[in-house]
Amino acid sequence: MKVAVIGCTHAGTSAIKNIAKLYPDAAITVYERNDNISFLSCGIALYVGGVVQDPHGLFYSSPEELAQLGVDTKMRHEIISVDTDRKILKVRNLEDSGTFEDTYDKLIMTTGSWPIVPKLDGIELDNILLSKNYRHSNTIIEKAKQAERITIIGAGYIGVELVEAFQHNGKQVTLIDSEERILNKYLDPEFSDKLEASFRDKGIVLAMGQTVTSFEGEAGKVTKVITDQGEVDTDLVILCIGFRPNTELLKGQVEMLKNGAIVVDEYMQTSKQDVYAAGDCCSVQYNPTGKMMYIPLATNAVRMGTLVARNLVKPTLAHPGTQGTSGLKIYEYNIASTGLTEGAANEQGLTVETVTIQDHYRPEFMPTSESVLLKVVYETDSRRIVGAQVLSEADLTQSMNTLSVCIQNRMTMDQLAFIDFFFQPHYNKPWHFLNQAGLEALSEAKVPDSVHV
Repeated sequence: MKVAVIGCTHAGTSAIKNIAKLYPDAAITVYERNDNISFLSCGIALYVGGVVQDPHGLFYSSPEELAQLGVDTKMRHEIISVDTDRKILKVRNLEDSGTFEDTYDKLIMTTGSWPIVPKLDGIELDNILLSKNYRHSNTIIEKAKQAERITIIGAGYIGVELVEAFQHNGKQVTLIDSEERILNKYLDPEFSDKLEASFRDKGIVLAMGQTVTSFEGEAGKVTKVITDQGEVDTDLVILCIGFRPNTELLKGQVEMLKNGAIVVDEYMQTSKQDVYAAGDCCSVQYNPTGKMMYIPLATNAVRMGTLVARNLVKPTLAHPGTQGTSGLKIYEYNIASTGLTEGAANEQGLTVETVTIQDHYRPEFMPTSESVLLKVVYETDSRRIVGAQVLSEADLTQSMNTLSVCIQNRMTMDQLAFIDFFFQPHYNKPWHFLNQAGLEALSEAKVPDSVHV
């Protein structure tokens, strides 16, 4: 069996390692246009902020490791075209510009995603940077040394993490986003409001609800960001607007979502036989809604890459779907979310109710007992849990992993009320705060009329 893998970050690395283990006789070739693999881009802000001193720790594999597994590891090789009917790849060696063709029995697309770059006047100016790979992170660190005023465009996870990192480094930071709130895809207002207050307390300028229209510069370098509401003087700009899937190679050959994400079935197979996809280049079933969606997360990528290997010869192990569970630490706050926010649920047309708990997470007689803010979103009729968020100065983020399991298993608020959680004063109260959310929803539910005998 001849297996070709295009791209080698999270999904690609997982797929390759598992295929090599499960099918030791398979001839595996990986094509990667960069000179490194398996870079944890979620660690860029930690690297920029100096928390991570040695960037080599942000790699969890290497071309050498794959070669030791018997994989033909072709670094700095770019796929020019894919013919899925004839099973032929056209390849360019980026070192010498030479081209050649290769064939495959099974093709695995793990080409990932790329940052969205808007077509705006001045976008070509120097010191307007992206934040995606290892090369980007080194460029950001080097350019930031000479920058006093830094502007981040995009208030998602990467953007807000970079804001904190630059502020810690003594920079004047402005955060711009066309949405009215930071992290609006992950958090409802009662959570994002706290983070915004924390940012403002640190002197960070939040330019929310503003759309960037152009850039201006001097001597080829950016000096101003122009928005529909004003302008921001700057020395450095980082674009963190979002990502698009890298799927041009298969355009018109397999089914895709409107944004170009490859549609796969539960066994990671595309609409074309013997062509599989995993990671940021493809869609995934989103369990809160049951729809195929584009959710580029490293956790999704490693699971999907592993499942490709398991299903490469025949359908064996189905993907259970995702809740898009994620976590974040910003200053004193530990934050995590899973599934739909209340706002997103309404946008999806779901009729939902919510329970919000604000309490001390463990008994007040303990030396410390930080407060926890928890919100759970559930369907009104079925009472099925569809989302949740948590915020605390204590690290209670694992509670979102628990609720992720609940959403995946279509559990209700009534079941949540009585899940068996242990009690120990070091960690919680006799009623865990997750139980409390279920109990509160239970108390608000309609009680059947009394039966008189």
